[in-house]
Amino acid sequence: MTQSSTSNPAVWLIALAAPREFSAVATALGVTNPYSMWELIHTPKIGEIEIDLVWTGVGKSNAAGGVARVLDVDRHVGVLSAGIAGALPISGSQPSCSILDVVCASESIFADEGVQTPDGFESCAQMGFAPFDHGTDSIAHDARTISLLDRVADVQGKIATVSVCSGTNHGAEQVVDRTGAIAEAMEGAAVGLAAQRIDPNIMTGELRVISNTTGDRGAQIWDLDGAMGMLGKTIGRFAQGM
Repeated sequence: MTQSSTSNPAVWLIALAAPREFSAVATALGVTNPYSMWELIHTPKIGEIEIDLVWTGVGKSNAAGGVARVLDVDRHVGVLSAGIAGALPISGSQPSCSILDVVCASESIFADEGVQTPDGFESCAQMGFAPFDHGTDSIAHDARTISLLDRVADVQGKIATVSVCSGTNHGAEQVVDRTGAIAEAMEGAAVGLAAQRIDPNIMTGELRVISNTTGDRGAQIWDLDGAMGMLGKTIGRFAQGM
């Protein structure tokens, strides 16, 4: 389904990591042809916003590579990391999110890039190797993007990008302490970083449906099927401009 670029930069590229995440969105947007990883997939226009998809595979490396492979600065006005996420424990005055809530990221933050020392964790930015040019471990998403995503989201807050998901209470609490995030996933900051390295002016965003709680693995609560259904429905509403 790959097609040539257009000269009208009005299309959003949505990056989806896991096969079920991609399938849920592709089905909701009417994609019927076969697709492969790291392939630019055009979808039928169903509303105000035209959408391309890329199935990246799970994790930061896959996400950054897949987006870098297909991003077309002459076509794409923005890049969105979308999928499911785990709800982190509430800290202080942070907003909370529940299973099947749709979360719009105000920031996407690398949560575990750095070094663990006897005195605590030091991020890459704290070590002097900030991944983003403005000297931080996070990307604050453009107000225009957040305005679009707020139409379909239930909650807005920071989303942590992790290499190791929080399967213990202590691990989940550490992610919250480091980042102030309300949810965690495995790709958002990497998608934003790749996109902005290619075009510093491109809009970026992250949109996640809460599929599970974090913390001790045996006590986690999941609704994976419900989250996949909500993900497809939400991206459909985004495409409609609702």
